Amino acid sequence: MIETASLIGLFFSAMLAASPLPLQSEIVFVALQTAGEVPIWQMIVVAGIGNTLGALITYGLGRGVTHWQNRSWFPATEAQMARGHRWFERWGLWLLLVSWAPGGDLVCLIAGVLRTSLWHFIPLVFLAKTGRYAVVAWITAQALNVAV
Repeated sequence: MIETASLIGLFFSAMLAASPLPLQSEIVFVALQTAGEVPIWQMIVVAGIGNTLGALITYGLGRGVTHWQNRSWFPATEAQMARGHRWFERWGLWLLLVSWAPGGDLVCLIAGVLRTSLWHFIPLVFLAKTGRYAVVAWITAQALNVAV
């Protein structure tokens, strides 16, 4: 029961952290790993799926953002939007592999604005997001001197 509740909490923490909300799921991940009640591989998969779904929320917002672009309250100028387009077009789809990094939510938003194919978006973002949790698990295990 505790394992299921922990995984559900981790899922929502990871999902919300990849949305526009300013949250950090790594704290929850490390706390659960430190508690040692949930298998690490399950934590990595659940956090990766949750974080990818959160990125899809941001992607969806990007797809709809052009509808609001000419409003006075819109947070990005036309020049900033154009710079984002050029940046993404220069680096291409592989830029999605840094969606795990700080600012990665902006990459997901721009991918939505540019209407990047979900067939490309989902696998690349899942790989990046899940890979980050695997690295966090490894670093935590090294700090705790525990095998992963």
